[in-house]
Amino acid sequence: MPAVVVTGTGGLDALRLARVPLPEPQPGWVRIRVKAFGVNESEVLTRKGESDPEVTYPRIPGIECVGVVDQADEESGLRPGQQVATMMGGMGRTFDGSYAHYVTVPAGQVIPFETNLPWGVVGALPEMFQTAYGSLTTGLDLRAGQTLLIRGGTSTVGLSAATLAKDLGATVVATTRSPERADELRAVGVDHPLVDTGTIADQVRDLMPDGVDTALELVGCSVLTDTLRTVRRHGTVCFTGALAGQWTIPDFTPFMIPSGVRLTAYGGQASDLPAEVFQQQLQAIADGRLKPPVAKVHHGLEQVRAAQADVEAGTTVGKHVVLLDD
Repeated sequence: MPAVVVTGTGGLDALRLARVPLPEPQPGWVRIRVKAFGVNESEVLTRKGESDPEVTYPRIPGIECVGVVDQADEESGLRPGQQVATMMGGMGRTFDGSYAHYVTVPAGQVIPFETNLPWGVVGALPEMFQTAYGSLTTGLDLRAGQTLLIRGGTSTVGLSAATLAKDLGATVVATTRSPERADELRAVGVDHPLVDTGTIADQVRDLMPDGVDTALELVGCSVLTDTLRTVRRHGTVCFTGALAGQWTIPDFTPFMIPSGVRLTAYGGQASDLPAEVFQQQLQAIADGRLKPPVAKVHHGLEQVRAAQADVEAGTTVGKHVVLLDD
């Protein structure tokens, strides 16, 4: 089958289009015919050698995809031809991932669904919706009527979190480093776009003197102490991402956390996104209530290098998707 293989760490030329053996599913695994997959920053890091230290090369990258079941055990409850999504769980890192026409994954990380939406739209959803949904529910327990700050609002997860939170009935504040992107935040329903100059606590407190109920931290540890200052007493901050690249705080002390503010983290898997919830999200998109942030749909494995280059450049808001032809 055709696949894109990372032969070793390096630049875009480390991504090689090759023919590889069709993967055979081991017991308890499912083979999926890939229809589309999202291209993620984590895959750029894998190519550069800056992701999971357990990654070995050559490796087919890709941490998510959508497609149809090609082969599955009866015990899995899945049937050939069924529409499915899968993500995370070691895909593209500890075992070969989705930059290929077929991928095999454990049955437990496969989410069945039914939709008439284009594959190019559905392919953008699994990882970013799973991360956003898990952060808002497991991480923050967000409720209708509450206020949510999203720090890193123009990231794919940030945009997804904004659409999900608005659909839930929350008031959303979201940040961008670029003033010209404020309208892009408004377009996905953000009530209060803020320009992030490195400190935003005073801006948030001007809007909401008591602080926001919840905050989703996607920028990272370099701004976490400032984000903590935006939250009301007994409010919660969920650390989910580190877009700025800083995952630790030197000389951390718990007394950096304001009195009464709660700090948690989220780093979940496919099992955190129930099939019925994913189906509801697909229906909400079909009904026009949710607008998935798709930056561009690239056609064919030959466009993977271009898609990764766009992700690395970071000049286009939204998810880059590779669509495979039948």
